[in-house]
Amino acid sequence: MANPFKALGDLNKLRKQAKQMQQALAQEEIRIEKGDIVVVITGDQKIKHFSVQGVTSQEAIDALNEAIKKSQELAAKKLQEMSGGLGGLMGGGLK
Repeated sequence: MANPFKALGDLNKLRKQAKQMQQALAQEEIRIEKGDIVVVITGDQKIKHFSVQGVTSQEAIDALNEAIKKSQELAAKKLQEMSGGLGGLMGGGLK
């Protein structure tokens, strides 16, 4: 019988590693220039700068970041459904 407390410890370790990776990604920036369009996005997928013909709009940046966040939430939900949630990670859950 699997030890559920070991699984929780493993999950905490994975969560810490994921948080460290997210913090490292937040420090990275990617700059893309296509014609008159410039986009700067961080490694954790947050738009820092967006301009068209040198004109920028905080409202456009906010809308893009909201769209990215919603897509990430949808992807997380789908992954959770596929994996069976926490119970799937712990070999069927606590009994």
